[in-house]
Amino acid sequence: MSKYDPGKTPTPHNSAKAGDFAKTILLPGDPLRAKYIAEHFLAGAKLVNTTRNMLGYTGTYQGKPVSVMGTGMGCPSMGIYSYELINYYGVENLIRVGTAGAMTEDVHIRDLVFGMGACTTSNYPDLYRLPGSYSCIASFELLRKAAEAAEARKLPYRVGNILSSDMFYNPPMPAAGTDWASMGVLAVEMESAALYSNAAYGRANALTILTISDSLVTGEATTAAERETSFTDMIRVALDVAEKL
Repeated sequence: MSKYDPGKTPTPHNSAKAGDFAKTILLPGDPLRAKYIAEHFLAGAKLVNTTRNMLGYTGTYQGKPVSVMGTGMGCPSMGIYSYELINYYGVENLIRVGTAGAMTEDVHIRDLVFGMGACTTSNYPDLYRLPGSYSCIASFELLRKAAEAAEARKLPYRVGNILSSDMFYNPPMPAAGTDWASMGVLAVEMESAALYSNAAYGRANALTILTISDSLVTGEATTAAERETSFTDMIRVALDVAEKL
């Protein structure tokens, strides 16, 4: 059962009013990518949030109401925005569109990766105080639609586990135990575990669609400008999903 309570809007982090957000939202980490998506893909996009410069917009795509808003970096930031969107603004479908680092040799720059599950080094899911370890997983409905959209556009994609890390600059670690890649984890990012946990708690649908921006294996990397404006395949797939909801 949804815990949606519109009486708690606006919030300390979001100046939007109840009803300003569509039921489906795209969530890039970078608020400037949210601005880019709104200006280049949504019709009649209206700016609904500027608090902390975490820009949020609502418009339409193929006649369907769709919102887009930045979330910042890391599980705590994603945790705040996704929790409020679900529980205070009534958003039902949350699609993260972000970048990630490849963790295996067969995942390459600009590949699309759909996060079926999110392993994590964060204790964010633990804060729900469950009597065990929670498995952070995507909505099958959104995942299936994303796969169908990618296939219709003839875009190659990978589906599997990703890692939500609390650290971007990891210190050298001694070689001990099993690494993530050996367990089939495809890529690392920083937000999906919080998104998937909050979606489960709020009875919402969530999916992470990633573009590989760099490789931890080969050292290849894209520029910050490319990450902001050129990773359009994942945006089009996400909007195809939004159109069908």
